[in-house]
This record gives sequence, structure tokens and C-alpha cells, in this order.
Amino acid sequence: MTTAAERSPRTYQVRTYGCQMNVHDSERISGLLERAGYVRAGEVDDNPDVVVFNTCAVRENADNRLYGNLGHLRPVKDKHPGMQIAVGGCLAQKDRGDIVRKAPWVDVVFGTHNIGSLPVLLERARHNAAAEVEILESLDVFPSTLPTRRESTYAGWVSISVGCNNTCTFCIVPSLRGKEKDRRPGDILSEVRALVDEGVLEVTLLGQNVNSYGVEFGDRYAFGKLLRACGDIDGLERVRFTSPHPKDFTDDVIAAMAETPNVCHSLHMPLQSGSDDVLKAMRRSYRSERYLGIIEKVRAAMPDAAITTDIIVGFPGETEADFQRTLDVVREARFSSAFTFQYSKRPGTPAATMDGQLPKQVVQERYERLIATVEEITWAENKRLVGETVEVLVAVGEGRKDERTGRMSGRARDGRLVHFATGAAGANGQRGDAGSYAGSIRPGDIVHTTVTYAAPHHLNADGEPLSHRRTRAGDAAEAGRSPRTPGVLLGLPTVGAPAAAPAPTTGCAAH
Repeated sequence: MTTAAERSPRTYQVRTYGCQMNVHDSERISGLLERAGYVRAGEVDDNPDVVVFNTCAVRENADNRLYGNLGHLRPVKDKHPGMQIAVGGCLAQKDRGDIVRKAPWVDVVFGTHNIGSLPVLLERARHNAAAEVEILESLDVFPSTLPTRRESTYAGWVSISVGCNNTCTFCIVPSLRGKEKDRRPGDILSEVRALVDEGVLEVTLLGQNVNSYGVEFGDRYAFGKLLRACGDIDGLERVRFTSPHPKDFTDDVIAAMAETPNVCHSLHMPLQSGSDDVLKAMRRSYRSERYLGIIEKVRAAMPDAAITTDIIVGFPGETEADFQRTLDVVREARFSSAFTFQYSKRPGTPAATMDGQLPKQVVQERYERLIATVEEITWAENKRLVGETVEVLVAVGEGRKDERTGRMSGRARDGRLVHFATGAAGANGQRGDAGSYAGSIRPGDIVHTTVTYAAPHHLNADGEPLSHRRTRAGDAAEAGRSPRTPGVLLGLPTVGAPAAAPAPTTGCAAH
């Protein structure tokens, strides 16, 4: 006889580290588990039945962070028989069976190529009372065919490819994610339409190198065509993409961005270094002149474009002159934002064994100078927008001080973060006599407002919003409903309470 405890659904929690690809993979992990009968643990639940770590291997301290968190969970698991711990993602792909050797209380280890196996592995580990480690060397099922529990009602990630064919000497991703695999355009557009049908307003096309999309089916212009096709989808208001590689960036993509109304005029294009010598050592097959030439063409076609980048400081062999060239390119490019990193040695990459590894204090001092230069430029660029009207897609979790300041936050079309005032609440949360929108604006709604102040990393709009448009994404947020894309889930076990038997049918419906 089944007990009440056995019939109650098992709860899960996913902890994510790393890039946007990992964030989207975690949405798939959540979708898989919920389709298999698990229930997401509450925000304050310290004892979920299953904890999944979706790991990153890019940064030097990734290993320490994972094993430290696993160590904290060991006594929790000891007190809760039946609790399971799973480790996936890039670090799992890299360390494989070493994870169970170092942390024998881990139940499941799965790689980047077999996310869809997680429910089976959990059930097998529970049945056999032994750890299950399954790492595939190549993609088994394209991840976007898997069920997905989306985290946002208004914005969605859509993978157009996985893996990478580049050989950057500092990067461990190609060895963990594999060679590039492209989805067919029709599959991508079907997923985008499914999200829009659920109220999503914005999609971000995701790949390790979106500009090389189409390499598998021999169309070097496939990405520009994909952007234009997204422009034909009714209800899709914003299209973004990340990340392109300068070596594959073609003029047709710039034209597609400029000529497709719902493609945002924002571009994240990693520079990594402004020194041609360092770029050569990194095996980045472009040079600073080529990089700046792309930016010049983008701004000629879209003068309002906001361009962001990634920069690494302290790559092996980097001289002071090399670093100064990076600062020169930063000043010339006029980035609206930059993600800056100190070089991190990763075992298994060519750069890890290169001569000229720099002392920590040298890297730190250059890093601080780079940040100062970047912030000087981003602040100046943001100040140019004071007095301008911006369209803001209202977001969740973007403004840490919103509750204290009475503001809400969201992203402008160019990707800039905007904190905006809503005014004093009117009756029943509707617009009051003084024109206030407070209480009626929801995440996923669209607001037009005027920028009143600029900081290096955000804009403020402290006047009354000029307009507020309620959206289906806002309706979903208000109802606590997140989009779910079904995917394909064949033969996976379910847990928790059994599904209710279908109602009997009669007549034609039964045949």
C-alpha cells in the first residue's frame, strides 16, 4: 500500500553558475524534472529532495566553489535520508568521476551533452543506492527538444546552436561543449512562436558563436536571414543575440539589425584584447583594426547602437604596451558597458602552459586601471541620454534598491538598465488624479519615460512615466504563470503522486 509520504511529490532546487547558456540549460533541467513529477522547492526550503548544481568551468575558482557548496550540503543530506545531489554542466563534463571520488555523497554526475538523462539517472541512483556517472562525448539530443520551465514571463532564451569550432587558447568551452551543432531555422522559429504565443515579448538568440550559425548546412548568411525571419513574427517586440565573434561578423547581419524593426540596436561583441600580439597569442583570428571597423559600420547603420564587450587583462606575455593598446581601443570603441576579467589559468588550455604568466599584483593593477577607463567612458555615454525618452520593458530583480527608493526597473531597447519612478499610488492601484501609474505596472509591461540622471552602469528616470502599456507578459507575471515549452520526453520515469486516470469517453471521441 502506498503511503502519503510516498505519494507526495519530491521537491527540487537548481543552482546555476556561469554563462547564459547555463542559465538556459537550467530552465531545461527544471522542465525535465517537473515533467517527471518533481515540484520546485519554495524559496525558503532548505531541504529539497533533489539539489542540482549546474556548473561552470571557465573561472579558476569554479572547482573550489563547487566542492565548498557540496561540503555544506553533506550534513544536510545526512539528516535527510532520501535526499539526492546531482552535478551537471561544464565542470561535470571536465571532472567526470573525480566528483564522486572527492564528494562520495553526490548521487548523479551528468555532462553537457546528456541533460535529458537526469531524471533517469536520479531514479537509477535511488533504486541502486549508488552513484550514477554518465558523461557523453557528443550531443545525444539537441537540448531545445527537451521540456523547459522558463524563468521569465516576458523574455526567453532560444538556442540556435551549441558548441564551438574556435580554438581560443584561454578557453576550455569547446572541449566541454563540443563542436558546433546548428538547429534548423524552422525549429528555432517554431520555438520563438511558441514563446510569443505564451506572451513573451523578447527573445535572445543564443550560441557560443552566433555569427557562424549555418556552418553545418552550408549557408554563411543564415544568421542574418534568421534575424529577418524573426521580424515577421507578430507579437515579438524585441530580438537580441549573444555572442557573435568578430571573425565571422558579416555586413548582412548589420543590415538585418538595421532593417528589422524588432531587432534591438544592441550588440555584445567580445574584444578580449586591443593588442594584435595578444590577440594572435589568444588565437583570436581578427585584429583590432578589423574589430573597430565592424563597430564603425554598426554605428553608421545604427547611430543609437549600444555596444558591449568582454575584455581579459593579464593574458600570458601581455606587456604594458599591449595593455595600453587595449585602453586605446576601449577609448575609441566607446562601449556602453564591458565585462572585464582577470586572466584565469584553466588546466587543459594552451594558455595554461604558456611562458610569461603574469604576477597577480600586475594583473590586479592593470585590471583596476581598465575598470576606471571603462567607467569613465560608460558614464559619459550614459550622460548623453539625459533628457531622452526611453522604452523600458519592466523586469524582475534588476533593481536591488527598488523597494527602498520606490522605483521599478527594466531594460531599454538598447539593453541599458533603467530605474524609473512610478509616482504615488492611485485608488485600487490604478492611475491616480495626479497621473500616477504606481500599483498598475507589472513585470513584462512596457513603460515610456524620460531619463533624468546617468550613472556608469544605469540610468534613472525620476519623473512621471509618459505612458504605460499593459501586456500579456504582465498578465502572466501578475497571475504567477511562467511559460513552459513542452519538448519531447519519451520513456522517462515519473515520481510523486500518480496522475489521475482519464475521464471515460463515449461515442466518436473514443475512436
